[in-house]
Amino acid sequence: MVISDTIVVMLLAEPFFKTFTTKGIADTSTSTEALLGLSAETREAVDTLVDKALATGGSEGNATQDHGFMYSRSFQDPDGHIWEIIWMNPENIEG
Repeated sequence: MVISDTIVVMLLAEPFFKTFTTKGIADTSTSTEALLGLSAETREAVDTLVDKALATGGSEGNATQDHGFMYSRSFQDPDGHIWEIIWMNPENIEG
């Protein structure tokens, strides 16, 4: 799945995914296996990406957070993994 010119995510079906680990695979209906965070360039980009995920099989994740300087929304993919999409005002990032 291509997220941007510099970000590509590989999505694997569970039988193939199992070949990458000797550990058990988490049941995402009862536990959280991972929380994946992605930074967006604008608040609007957060909404666009999450709305697209919801329209193509994702479900609502955690409640939207709007702190003025930081805005985030989340969704669960069809396998139950949580994706947090976050925008932070660059003026508030210490460098």
